[in-house]
Amino acid sequence: MSQEPTQNYEGATARLEAIIERLDSGEAGLRETLDLCREGRGLVEFCAGELDAVGKGLEELRLDELVTRLERGAADAA
Repeated sequence: MSQEPTQNYEGATARLEAIIERLDSGEAGLRETLDLCREGRGLVEFCAGELDAVGKGLEELRLDELVTRLERGAADAA
């Protein structure tokens, strides 16, 4: 039941939704449930890593913006 690793956040979240629907249906057997849970855990970890990377990128952008503002303020004061 496990698929190839997902290449992007959107694909991972779509697959997670499909896994949740399958589990909620109550139709998955014991082995399939275990496989889906394992796959879901990997996808959640992947998504968390993607969100963390985006968050760090946003922090860097904010820091760059702050530095630019401070430099402009120092130049205006001089």
